Amino acid sequence: MPFLIGTDEAGYAPNLGPLVMTASVWHVDGATPEVDLYGRLKDVVCKAPPPRSAKRPHRRLAIADSKVLYNTTQGIGQLERGVLAALALVDHCPADWLDVWQMVDPRSLAYLPELPWHVGYDLRLPLAADTDDLVRLGPRLRGACEKNGVRLVAIKSRAVFAEEFNRSTTTLGNKAEALSCATLELLDEALAHCEGEPVLAVCDKHGGRNRYGRMLQQRFPDVLIEVHGENGGESVYRWGPSDTRVEVRFRARAESFLPVALASMTSKYLRELAMRAFNDFWCGRVRDLAPTAGYPGDARRFMNAIREAQTELQIANTVIWRER
Repeated sequence: MPFLIGTDEAGYAPNLGPLVMTASVWHVDGATPEVDLYGRLKDVVCKAPPPRSAKRPHRRLAIADSKVLYNTTQGIGQLERGVLAALALVDHCPADWLDVWQMVDPRSLAYLPELPWHVGYDLRLPLAADTDDLVRLGPRLRGACEKNGVRLVAIKSRAVFAEEFNRSTTTLGNKAEALSCATLELLDEALAHCEGEPVLAVCDKHGGRNRYGRMLQQRFPDVLIEVHGENGGESVYRWGPSDTRVEVRFRARAESFLPVALASMTSKYLRELAMRAFNDFWCGRVRDLAPTAGYPGDARRFMNAIREAQTELQIANTVIWRER
């Protein structure tokens, strides 16, 4: 399978901030469906970050589920290191907040200025990763990919902010359906990078959903979607001729597949950048306001604290609050 795609999301549960989905697209020479990118790139890539006590940057790059690499205690450094190093493989290392959005979600440039906390916002990158380390890491990572017949083709994301999220969940009936539809749109975009050769796409499962055949058939009406198993562990679908066969697997705990892990990391990194803009805006206007991650409970606390400023600024709830 020469092309590998992984998709994952960040921000499904919160009431504040965007839902972000990402697809990472890879090409591997002579690959089979069971190709292990961790094995191919073992000299420069690993599944776990170095211990927090380490005083020097790790020689290898940690690519793993974003929850392994980032939390409020250990900070964003390892997550950022992986995402920026990967983006440099595709194009260049983004220099600032707007640059990273333009690279992975260019459609966002049309609507980012519609949100008050994005207007004029500027943030230099990296936030926590070591710039010199990234400069040293880049050639080693690129060289290992070239040596092992591996190429990172694209990283594509889609951020869904509150108003669009609310419209989508209202139209489709629930947020699980909205997530699946948006993910398949992103998968369709990723497949455009995979012309002429077979594709294996692995998507992290969407909650408890096991059946995706109907949605795939709606998204790809010109092909016949074949169902090759639907259960709690994995749901498998295939279509197309043998030389351009597409196989899509919706898998529980899919982050063990490197393209999914990178998608998880990128989605989380973009969401954290979006939340930083959001928190900087409100914390600059409300005295002693503690930042929020946007999850239920704390999101209510935050909304109550900004209510007066929100009214003065005439910012509607629908611009801020995700209803489901």
